[in-house]
Amino acid sequence: MKSYSQVRAMLAISRASLRAIFRSPSAVVFGFAFPFIFILVFAFMGNNGGFTTYKIAVDNKADTTNELFKALQNTNGISIKKYNDTSMLEKDLQSGKLAGIINIQKNLKGTPPYIFTLKSTTASNDKWPQFVTLVESVINKISNKIYPGRLAYADFDFDFPRDIKVIRKYKTIDFILPGQLGFSLLASGVFGIAFMFFSLRTTLVLKRFFATPISRTFIILGEMFSRVVFQMLTAIVIILVGYYFFDFTLIHGFETFMELLVLSFIGLVVFMGMGFVISGIATNDNTIPPLANIVTMPQFLICGTFFPIDVFPKWLQWLAQALPLTHLNNALRDVAFNGNNLWDERWEIAILLLWGAVVYSAAVKVFKWE
Repeated sequence: MKSYSQVRAMLAISRASLRAIFRSPSAVVFGFAFPFIFILVFAFMGNNGGFTTYKIAVDNKADTTNELFKALQNTNGISIKKYNDTSMLEKDLQSGKLAGIINIQKNLKGTPPYIFTLKSTTASNDKWPQFVTLVESVINKISNKIYPGRLAYADFDFDFPRDIKVIRKYKTIDFILPGQLGFSLLASGVFGIAFMFFSLRTTLVLKRFFATPISRTFIILGEMFSRVVFQMLTAIVIILVGYYFFDFTLIHGFETFMELLVLSFIGLVVFMGMGFVISGIATNDNTIPPLANIVTMPQFLICGTFFPIDVFPKWLQWLAQALPLTHLNNALRDVAFNGNNLWDERWEIAILLLWGAVVYSAAVKVFKWE
């Protein structure tokens, strides 16, 4: 007599569950429709990734005691950002978050006119030309105030071939697609698992499973496997559509594509744990949406899904940095555009795994079979 196969039974559960997922309108909407709608909307809004102010960094050797620097600090539309980490400075330059790096120095005589220089990248082609014009107007204003009818207070020393580093252009899709991929993974993991396991419990399907020789562990693995297969298919479609139709950057091609799938898998497993917790504490199916929204909505709004988190107040940025979707989005963007490998993103992955340990510990405590 052939022995009972737990794996075969698990795969049978997965196949049946996968068919049910594809027949579920909500699964298709959250998995495919919503992410694509947002990708389409944001992809046609422009190519500046949502960055509207002239953010600049100051060279460490710059003279910041002069009137020009003080005037730039007080000019509306200019935000001077200090960097202690040169790698972060380079990253922001290449992604187009900065208009450039400015340097103000006295001339060889030690007196005005000062020499003002700007170094930037082609990623900021939509910023530094306007910034140059703005700086020139500030210089003219100071010159007319301090030296009316005399030499300019500063000379703008700027040369495109010398001062602009030509790099890949950071497009809107390079920011928005990873956020929408994270959106899809979070929605599917939390809502999908919460509704599915609560329904299996209340419709007594789990009770029927108990009448078979399959173990409880393989019941959960079978249901989880179906959700993973569905959502990983969704991730593949989102990435490939972005790449072939919207010029989404996969810097190392297939290697980057596979690394994005690994990150998607890690994020999905973490978010599924949140769904298990909700299914365990929900008292009826009407309580699942509010509980799921408490978990998902803050992450949708402040974790870099639609906008960079640095547009928020500092206290809100701290909250965003504590949530797992922020770290998934950061890792996805760093791998896709900057060419980081998974080891480079070990800190982001470690935080996701820590969240996974916490949520699954909670899921074990609250999970109910009946």
